[in-house]
Amino acid sequence: MNKDSEYLKKLQDYYSEHRILPSFSGIGTLVGMKSKSAVSAMVGRLINVDFLAYAPDRRIQPGKRFFEREISGIIQAGQPQVANDTRTDTFSIDEYLIDTPSSSVLLTIKGDSMVDAGILPGDTVIVTKGAPTKSGDIVVAIVDNEFTVKYLERDKVGFYLRPGNKEYSNIRPIDHLEIFGLVAGVFRKY
Repeated sequence: MNKDSEYLKKLQDYYSEHRILPSFSGIGTLVGMKSKSAVSAMVGRLINVDFLAYAPDRRIQPGKRFFEREISGIIQAGQPQVANDTRTDTFSIDEYLIDTPSSSVLLTIKGDSMVDAGILPGDTVIVTKGAPTKSGDIVVAIVDNEFTVKYLERDKVGFYLRPGNKEYSNIRPIDHLEIFGLVAGVFRKY
């Protein structure tokens, strides 16, 4: 029986703790294999399906799919429903939220002016610098030399920034409004 998914989980946990993968002999110890050929075969299978890869110096490193996570199903947020424990798909958070790594930055939110948009104090937003924007987008803007995150809006007077909290007023630039980037996503850790 092929236990590669079990081995992969052990490698993912090891990587999460140490930020590096073990050597071939370390992999054998980690997954409980004594045979070098068995370890080599298992690593080869995981390389063939892009969970592992070789670095230029021939060390083992995470592959393209190493950080994929299973989407186990759909969960009802209203009335309870019958549990569904069948795996439906996989999901890579980086591939979903970050189109261009060199243009993406993470920023921590301070303040509550975007709570109605689901962006809470302490959340982290993923921002794509220089991405095209339009009215209604959530952006990180530089308004009169100060950074903020707001909805970008436009009316007869021009562009302005609208908070996602009715307790705050719209912001119109006195001198200068520049869009730093488009908010591509948000996450929080409970």
